Parts: sequence; C-alpha cells; structure tokens
Amino acid sequence: MQRVRVFIDYWNFQLSWNRWDKAAGGPAKPASQRQCDWLALPARLIDATSKQIASGGVVNGLQLQGTTVYASIDPDGDVRLRRWLSDRIARQAGFDVRLRDRKARRKDIHCKLCRTTTTHCPNCGEAYIGSPEKGVDAAIVTDLLSLAWQGAYETAILVSGDADFIPAVEHVQSKGLKVVNASWRNRGHNLQRTCWASFHMDDIAEELCR
Repeated sequence: MQRVRVFIDYWNFQLSWNRWDKAAGGPAKPASQRQCDWLALPARLIDATSKQIASGGVVNGLQLQGTTVYASIDPDGDVRLRRWLSDRIARQAGFDVRLRDRKARRKDIHCKLCRTTTTHCPNCGEAYIGSPEKGVDAAIVTDLLSLAWQGAYETAILVSGDADFIPAVEHVQSKGLKVVNASWRNRGHNLQRTCWASFHMDDIAEELCR
C-alpha cells in the first residue's frame, strides 16, 4: 500500500468551486450555491488518484494518512469560517486545519496604460484596502517537504492550481516520491505538467455536492 497525504489550498479550491458552480447553473439559472461535502472530499480524491496511479502502471493500493486544509482568515470578517474550520472540519478524524490570519493593508492601484497610481477611491475618497493572503503557501511547502523528509508519504495529493508550488513539487519528486495534482479545468496548467499525474476537480465535483 502507498501512503497518501492530502494538502488542500482552501481558498484556491473554494473560489474555483464557486466559479464552477456558477457556470454549471447555465446562463438562464442563478448560481445554485451548492456546497461541497468536505467530509467526503478525501475519499473522492483518493478514488480519482487511484485511477491515475493505475494508468501509470502502479498497482499498489492507496492508504490515506491524513488531510490538511490550509486557509487564511480575516480575524474580523471571517468569524463563521474560522468557527467552521476549527470546530467542524478540524474535529473530523484524519483532518488537520492550519489557519493563518491576514490583515487588511492599503492597496495602491496602478494603471499600466496611463502609468498612474491611485491610492484612494475617486468617489468617496477612502483608501483602497486589500487583504493579502499570508503564510498559506509557505505552510503547504513546508509540510510537503518536511513530511517527505520524514518518510510520511509516498504520494501527495496537492489540491491547488498555484504555480508557486512547482519548485517544492520538483524537489519532492526528485526523491522518488509522487505528487498528484487536483485542480480545475483551464487552471493551473504549469503545476499539472510538473506533477507526476493530475486530474480535474470538475470531473468529480458533482459527486461532492450536497
């Protein structure tokens, strides 16, 4: 049996889920806002990965060792999300949740056409504010590498389309381990090409709706 660990970039997954759900509704229907069954997600990922492993000539079965969800949280605006991740998901067997606070900071808007930078809204005069994600990518990379070094898995399932993970994936795979990418169609092509195998979340999303 091959030991498998799942690494989920929460916002990368959730925002893509929302776009997929909206598109699935069609132009004549409002977004259905169907929710993902997060408790069923690891099993569906394992099933899809098993098919990819088999098509690559690997006949050993897969044994899930754990699923880690990484998310950045606005301390003031994401109270319900923090509670759901901490009190609901993190308490489920096999799940681990890593949260990072993100704090709003001033965000300047730069126009490439006229080469001017705008710092305040021209209508109300308020400064533009952004909430950059802090520490999530670094946490995923750290766990991918450290758990590989500890020999904690043979296969990693990376749920993200972020190309920033490519160097870490290349390093993990240079040690003879496998990284399988689960991302959404028309997104994350470079990461998909780097990973040992990949599949589209679009193909299993309907199974996860609740």
